[in-house]
Amino acid sequence: MSIEIEPSSAAVALPAEQPWERRAVIDLSAIRHNVRRIADLAAPAQVMAVVKADAYGHGALPVAKAALEAGATWLGTAHATEALALRAAGLTAPLLAWLHTTDTPFAEAIAANIDLGVSGWDLDHIAAAARTAAQPARIHLKIDTGLGRNGCTPDGWPDLLAAAAAYQEEGVLRVVGVFSHLAVADEPERPETDEQLTAFRTAVALAEEAGFGLEVRHTANTPAILSRPDTHFDMVRLGLGMYGLSPFADQTSADLGLRPAMRLVARVANAKRVPAGQGISYGLTYRTAGPTTVALVPLGYADGIPRTAQAAPVLVAGALRRSSGRVAMDQFVVDMGADVEPADLIGAEAVLFGDGGPAAEAWAASAGTINYEMVTRISERVPRHYVEGSWGEHGE
Repeated sequence: MSIEIEPSSAAVALPAEQPWERRAVIDLSAIRHNVRRIADLAAPAQVMAVVKADAYGHGALPVAKAALEAGATWLGTAHATEALALRAAGLTAPLLAWLHTTDTPFAEAIAANIDLGVSGWDLDHIAAAARTAAQPARIHLKIDTGLGRNGCTPDGWPDLLAAAAAYQEEGVLRVVGVFSHLAVADEPERPETDEQLTAFRTAVALAEEAGFGLEVRHTANTPAILSRPDTHFDMVRLGLGMYGLSPFADQTSADLGLRPAMRLVARVANAKRVPAGQGISYGLTYRTAGPTTVALVPLGYADGIPRTAQAAPVLVAGALRRSSGRVAMDQFVVDMGADVEPADLIGAEAVLFGDGGPAAEAWAASAGTINYEMVTRISERVPRHYVEGSWGEHGE
């Protein structure tokens, strides 16, 4: 069946009966399946459903609700503003936001019972905001174990612990977690993950020696959840896997027992016969080998389709073909072959990726990118349509 859910961003959620030109169909039963799969794998560790970036383009609020229904106990966002939107929508589950600037609304986040990640400089700002909010902040200290992005360096860790302990003694915050992020967990054979785990365990031990009663220790992302049980600790952070995509180059979603949740589809906008040697799209980088029929798909880089995608697979009217020529802002062309009648294509479905069509990984490969980016970059111009089970045909 199909359901209507208010979107969590400016992306429009389509009712089932409304005509459509292009849409990203999100199967919420797939989200639930994937969360249950990971919860079983990670138990007894808790599962944090990572819904940053509008749930990787799938819709933060619908996905968050589905994930919690399926057994996730925490939600995670990059920005506090993303977390505040979930609170405003009525979600009360534990929620962590970890990427801040000097203009992050710390006081508002604290008042909304949002846990905050702390890497160093932000500790003083959060303490000041907690005084303003007249409520202790709940913080998770982040240790940089080797990724080289956010987080406190091991050299600075003792000073951060001391400063946090002083603020905790004052009563303006509570240290409830320690976390880190892994750099190469999608390449399980690499030794750097072992090195990061050693550094993480050391950081946790120092935090516990400093007197912090930690509720959660967490460092595992999707690839680590699937390949390194020793990274699970008290909680795992489920991102890519919740959306049914594989983080590994040599394993598919099906290999991992996951179901891709997004299906990207459009109606063919035009079709016509063209002669041999016809150039296609800007730069005329593609020319037809003989007389043929071409179909125009109304999705382009304004919709999040990479301009760099070359010869990407598309399922048009049930026939698997490849994109022809450059992707434009609003559209791209598919050479359908000489035996196809243009009139049979107008209004037909063109499936870029998802159930019954190519995999998101195939489009990512054609564009020289990764599956994470393919789903996350689908823009707000593409309406989201939420269904339960096999794109609305049957339940889970």
